Amino acid sequence: MSNCMKYLLLFFLMILNTTNTYSQNNSSGATAETMASLRSLNVPFSEENSVVLLPSGTKKFHDMFEAIRQAKRFVHLEYFNYRNDSIGWALFGLLGQKAAEGVEIKVMCDDFGNRSNDHPLKRHHLDSIRSMGIDIVIFDPMNFPWINHFYHRDHMKIVVIDGNIAYSGGMNVADYYIHGKPEIGSWHDMHMRLQGPVVQHYEDIFTRMWQQEAKQTLQPEHHLPDTTVYQNLPPDTTPDAGKKHIAVVHRRPGKDSKLMRQAYVAAIDAAKHHIQLVNPYPTGVYSVRSALYRALKRGVRIEFMVSAKSDVPITPDVVGIQMLRLMKRGCEVYYYEEGFHHSKYMIVDDEFCTIGSANLDARSMLFDYEVNSFIFSPSTTRQLQKLFEHDKKKCTLLTKEGWKKRFNIWHRMLGRIFGAFRGFF
Repeated sequence: MSNCMKYLLLFFLMILNTTNTYSQNNSSGATAETMASLRSLNVPFSEENSVVLLPSGTKKFHDMFEAIRQAKRFVHLEYFNYRNDSIGWALFGLLGQKAAEGVEIKVMCDDFGNRSNDHPLKRHHLDSIRSMGIDIVIFDPMNFPWINHFYHRDHMKIVVIDGNIAYSGGMNVADYYIHGKPEIGSWHDMHMRLQGPVVQHYEDIFTRMWQQEAKQTLQPEHHLPDTTVYQNLPPDTTPDAGKKHIAVVHRRPGKDSKLMRQAYVAAIDAAKHHIQLVNPYPTGVYSVRSALYRALKRGVRIEFMVSAKSDVPITPDVVGIQMLRLMKRGCEVYYYEEGFHHSKYMIVDDEFCTIGSANLDARSMLFDYEVNSFIFSPSTTRQLQKLFEHDKKKCTLLTKEGWKKRFNIWHRMLGRIFGAFRGFF
């Protein structure tokens, strides 16, 4: 090879290396800062994970039922509520079959979550479930004086199968995730299937909660992952499948009470370019709201998607006040018009995202047990962005004139009054 060709090749290699270095540095700023912040908060990380997004009730339940059918050792489920309806009993029927096969089935349900839904599980339902061989425990039963039980509820959604698969996100167990509700129309939500070392973090959370409420210590060696290969489950097809870094943020009242809002604030403060959020109850928490204001002030583009309809009637009025304040500071607010959007996720700088059970309200940030995964994967983040952009087509961009039409004087007054009590609904 001539000297001229060698110099030319060296020149191109230098350009390529410079470009790659620039690309890595340019794309990892928010990621590096957020990961460092979460590590300083002692949030557990894991590598070599896969994530499959399940953006509808149909996909979530089909996927989860298929995985449960293949369970060999245990299925652990922890939900805010299980509705007494078709999908609920389909799940319990399947779990009963697995229990008959010798699979350990442990189920936890929040008592307030159960009582507050319109089709609760009553005592005779619980007796029927237990008769199937299912070990079901009610988290913090609401006994007199009931006021003592209103604050720290278990709002998490966790399913762990054989230590190999975990499901988590925003969906409880109810058929309206598939069929919608007459008063609000279709119900949109986000769930995910996780595989890899991150599953153990979710199993650890379930184990702690089970020991706390059932007073039973689960044997850790029984709940370690194995080499089972699951059939008929759509794989993670992204380029970094099996290589994703995930941090699991678990808010525990009295122990890690500030952790969820600290994690959100760290991610928002690290953003350099763009934040996209979907949340059903962003009624306002001071630290998170202030972080969003700071981001807008330094020129970060923020797109916030909220639902025009809600399962809690007063929520849109309270949310409307918060959205007006954000809009005035430059936030792009999108009102989702086709049913109720119950998803809870955030995307930062096209680099990473968080998906979980936490709402951006006082209940999730100040009172309840919650769990979110912070997924440091540009490819999973791009998948979520595509869903966000798809849903934007079903939205109305909020303007000052549009806000006045959407909220008359009466609704504005209700929003301000009930906004003072936003930790209670």
